[in-house]
Amino acid sequence: MREALPVLHLLVMDEDSAVRNACSEIAQKMGFAVEVAESPDAAREVLKHGRADLMLLNLQLSGEGGLSLLEEVKGLNPETKVIVMTAFATIASAVKAMRVGASDYLMKPFASEELTTTLERAGEQRRFDLESRRLRERLRDDKRVGPLMGNSPEMEKLYRILSKVAHSNHPVLILGESGTGRESIARSIHFNGPNAQHRFVPVDCGSLVPGLMESELFGYAKGAIAGVNKAKDGLLTAAEGATVFLDEVGDLSLPLQAKLLRALQEKVVEPVGSTHAVAVTARLLAASSRDLLKMVEQGKFRRDLYFRLNIVNLSIPPLRRRKEDIPALVQHFLVQIQRESGRVHTFSDDALRTLMEYDWPGNVRELEDAIERACALSSGPLLHIGDMPTQMQHLRPNGRGEKTELTTEPGREHGQGETIEEKIVPLADLERQAILGTIRQLGGDKVMAAKLLGIGKTTLYRKLKEYGILDEMDSVAK
Repeated sequence: MREALPVLHLLVMDEDSAVRNACSEIAQKMGFAVEVAESPDAAREVLKHGRADLMLLNLQLSGEGGLSLLEEVKGLNPETKVIVMTAFATIASAVKAMRVGASDYLMKPFASEELTTTLERAGEQRRFDLESRRLRERLRDDKRVGPLMGNSPEMEKLYRILSKVAHSNHPVLILGESGTGRESIARSIHFNGPNAQHRFVPVDCGSLVPGLMESELFGYAKGAIAGVNKAKDGLLTAAEGATVFLDEVGDLSLPLQAKLLRALQEKVVEPVGSTHAVAVTARLLAASSRDLLKMVEQGKFRRDLYFRLNIVNLSIPPLRRRKEDIPALVQHFLVQIQRESGRVHTFSDDALRTLMEYDWPGNVRELEDAIERACALSSGPLLHIGDMPTQMQHLRPNGRGEKTELTTEPGREHGQGETIEEKIVPLADLERQAILGTIRQLGGDKVMAAKLLGIGKTTLYRKLKEYGILDEMDSVAK
């Protein structure tokens, strides 16, 4: 069941008893826990000993002005939503109050409907903040979800949307680069919603041929598949309350896209070989690392399906755009390793600086793998640059805040008068070298290479095709 909405505490601060009483009566009928204050000192006492999620504050106070009290309130309680009230509302006074931190304002005299609407709006904003904080705390400890954390503005925005969509049943389209945590986002939506006790089923849309993918999603009738004498329910119809997560939905064939669209629109599917429709019982979440809108323009993805999936859009920022979250992620992974191995590790200043400077093309998954590697190779509790992956060991600060790769001139051995030159290597080249080198070291085992590189098998094959080296890798395997 969905958790009950938290009771919000409202402080009404006005020297006019009639205004205080009227606002208090309306707010109590709306479900707020209300306290009143007839002076700034009384308001300070309430804030000192109690809690105020919202505050109604009269700007025109005798003695000290309401604006100075607003500044004090926001300094002590930044999360309090303050609605200022004034009988002399001007653009200048409203703008000044909003700049100080007011979330809204009311012009006296105001109707009860106007007060109700303003309190509802501010209350919803405050509940979003509280839900975001609770969700973030749950995500840090929930092993079913995975590492999804951070206090950057991008992640705070993501938490707000997550807290909302977790309790709806709409399709959600999750967009993000490889390694950003698309499945973690999908898991958080499922396990923080009303159906958390039901199944969460991840499906890699590029891992199966279209025929098998169709029968997996929609099921098949008895005798529809040669050699199979019993019917099978599809993932979308098998379990009431389940969540089916379609990762890399852009890899679905166009015919499968059409059938998926019908399932979303009509809430029914026809199993393979059947003429009878079956009701869809699962919630659908979809994700992609590719630009689906561009695929629509190219005719590779159905426009109607794109808009049907895109009712709610969650865009996960790459790690390079939220580097302030790296220390929290590093600490999370180190604690996780400590729990598993019993060994305590910490990073040296130089190594931590490198973690912050590196652009992480593989995102959070690459960071986790790098930390695991460093802990496995380290000879002691202190982790150094030499314990980091090769592509990171080559990065050094050049004194101008730029990242460079240090190389020696060809043909000169180390210690024989080599000259060190600065060479900036594109990330795409480093990625290509890492993929090629790993596959060669593993004798052509692409599945193991994908696992060690922290990327999906589908992504690896797509990269090999982009580089034009798929055939070359096949020859390595032989």
